[in-house]
This record gives sequence, structure tokens and C-alpha cells, in this order.
Amino acid sequence: MIRLVRTVLYIEVCAGLLLLSAAVPRSAAQDEPSHFRVNVVLVQLNVAVTDSKGNYVSGLRPEDFVIKEDNIPERIATFEEGNESARKLSEAAPPGKQDDASAGASAAEPDHPSLDHALAGVTIPGLTGANVFILFDTSNYMYRSFVYAQDAITDFVRSMPDANKIAFYSFSRNLSRAASLTPDRFRVVSGVRSTVAGDDAALYNSLLLTVKDAAPLQGRKAIVVFSNGPDNASSVPPEDVAELAQSTGTIIYIVSTRLAQSEPVSSAAFERMSKATGGKAYFARNWREEKDAFSSIKEDLDHLYTLSYYPQFNPNRGWRAITVKLVGKDSEKYHLRTRDGYSLLQQTQATTETDALFTSSEHK
Repeated sequence: MIRLVRTVLYIEVCAGLLLLSAAVPRSAAQDEPSHFRVNVVLVQLNVAVTDSKGNYVSGLRPEDFVIKEDNIPERIATFEEGNESARKLSEAAPPGKQDDASAGASAAEPDHPSLDHALAGVTIPGLTGANVFILFDTSNYMYRSFVYAQDAITDFVRSMPDANKIAFYSFSRNLSRAASLTPDRFRVVSGVRSTVAGDDAALYNSLLLTVKDAAPLQGRKAIVVFSNGPDNASSVPPEDVAELAQSTGTIIYIVSTRLAQSEPVSSAAFERMSKATGGKAYFARNWREEKDAFSSIKEDLDHLYTLSYYPQFNPNRGWRAITVKLVGKDSEKYHLRTRDGYSLLQQTQATTETDALFTSSEHK
């Protein structure tokens, strides 16, 4: 009989979705009446903490955070601040007292190994920096501000810490992967400068494919969208993009060159997508505000706290709600921003149909 232990890693600021499967054969003499599949999920959260004036709060410790998933207290497994290396905290006790129902469910489940035992030998690398995908709208909506947009993106690329890897994609009706994920800033800037304005805008199609590229990556991952909007050529809705990004731990930041009042439908969609993933949406009126938006995104990425945990036993196989709070002195004065949950999605369910939506090209 085969007993399968499957590890689903959600790591981000994007946590990605990675399945590691191992099948262990058992002889008939070892057969037991009850065997089933155990899912051990590593969930990564990127958390921004600010004070009442919007300033980032630094120096917090793992014990300052309390995480609950479907109201079940969770134990922090790894912790990092900004671009520091992740610290493994597998032996740390969960914050607060774990409820008896959750502990009882884990203990009573037949053939359920302890989390520490199940994860023995699984290495969680301490990664620094972030994986950042820049998605640039080169549709005919961008004609008037095209050069200014290129300048803003170029300055953003050059300002990023050396530890970060950057990819540059552009889109109109089709997606073009001009520079794959790389630490080489010259290659990325060359990709930016080689773009030309084109056809209609298929933003949500292109964004969904970009999320799928980011999903398997470990560590913080984020997508920075520069778009004049609206989308007039996509076949997928923004809700599908937000769900996949949220479930794979990918942060979405959107810089729009249109005022929210001038395009309320697109603006509302941008706000929903970014908020669901723990990111932000910016609406710039001129090139100076565009540069300010990119500067704000860089600061956000530099100050995120990245926490991960292995969930306690939870029979819920659908949407799981996450709450993150601070404890201790003055904690009530701080504001937290992160994603509020995820879905247990299989990679085969990650809207594979979108691969056939249009042909994407990659320029080396």
C-alpha cells in the first residue's frame, strides 16, 4: 500500500505554490486499516507594519506577531525583516495558548506524524532580497506618456538593492518576456528601452501569466504593474488574477497613470487586486508622482517582515482565512498590511487554460 506525504509550499512578495511528493511503498504485512494523505503546508506572509504617521516600524521580533488560520493559532517557523536572511524558528512555541480543539484534532488523527518529524530533512533556505517582476503596459493607451514611463521604470530598476532579482515583461495584446529574472540591471534596462507602444491592452491575461511565472519561486516575490488602463482585450477577469496571486503569496503593486475618478471600473479592480495580495495601488497624475509611486514600492519591499508557518491540522480544503496581529506595548498603535487568506490550489488548477489565450514571446 502506498502512503503519500505531500508537501505544498506557499512561499512569497509575493509565497509560492510548490508540490513536493514522495511515495513510500509498504508491504502487505504492514497494512493497517486507516491510511490517508497528509498535507503539510508552509505558508509565507509578507507583512508591512506602519505607525499612525505611515512610517515603517522596524526591529520587531517573532514573538511580537500572533498568526491565526481559520482562528487556529499558528507557530512561526521562519522570520526575516527586510533584506535580512531568514531565521528558522522550528522549535519556537506558538504565540499564546493553542486551543484544545486544534491540538486534539492533530493528536487524534491516525497516522499523522508530528510536523517536526514530517519536515525532517526539508531545508528552507534563508533567502535575501526579493524576486520582482515588472509588467509594463505598452498598449496604445500609453502613447502620450511612453517615454516618461520608461524613465520611471529605469530609475526604479537602478534603485533596487543588489540582492533583488528583477524580470521585465511588457504587454499590449500579447505578453513579451523581455528579460527573465536576473540580477543583471543592464539587461533589464535594455529590455525597458527596447519597448515600443503597440496594440490593445490585455492586462489581466498578461498579469495572470506573470503570476504563474512567479508562483513556483521561493522567497519574497512581487509584481509591479505600470499601466494606463483600462483592459479591453483580456478573456480572464481580475478576480481570477487576484485569487491566484493571493494563494501563491505573490504581492501585486499597480501604478496607474490615470486618475481613479476618470476610470472607476479599472481603478476599483486595481484596488481590489493589490489589497487582496498585500500590495498597493497608486494613481499618478504626472511623471513626478509616477517616480514617487515607484519609490514607495521600493521602500515597502525593503521593510516587509516575512513570516512562515506550518498550519495546524485543519479539515478545511477550501479558502482559509488568515489574521495577523501584534502583541506587546504600543502594538495597538501600529497598522498591519498583508494578505488575508489563501486557497488550497493544485498547480494543475492554476488556470492552465490561459496558456492558450495568446502567444507570448521571450527576447534574450
